[in-house]
Amino acid sequence: MTDYQLIHGTPSVDDFRRLRKVAGLSEKTQASAEAGLPNTWHAVTIHLGGKIVGMGRTIGDGGTAFQIVDIAVEPEHQGKGLGKLIVAALVERLKANAPASAYVSLIADGDARHLYAKYGFIDVAPASIGMAMRIG
Repeated sequence: MTDYQLIHGTPSVDDFRRLRKVAGLSEKTQASAEAGLPNTWHAVTIHLGGKIVGMGRTIGDGGTAFQIVDIAVEPEHQGKGLGKLIVAALVERLKANAPASAYVSLIADGDARHLYAKYGFIDVAPASIGMAMRIG
């Protein structure tokens, strides 16, 4: 893993869209990515040989609520601890800069819940249930 480099910063629209697609996340349009990415509270990217191979973002209002989103690693680089590196960096920034009363949430797909649990995230059911709605 020594050749990988973690960089603090939001990915480009092109890298964001590419990584979401190859990692199996839902695809986003050019327009939606262009509108959404500037609203990132904090993001990291993983670089290898000048190419971005992973990313993760935190979005939120900067005070009361935050959500970790867009954790994506190219399939050929998965299983090398990059997801852990991304989540650790996002959580570290939250702990250093978010107010103590802030609520941080995320949606854990499948076995990803085990990764997030390592960083203090807990299943909130049955008290709370994650809900979603797709527009369009």
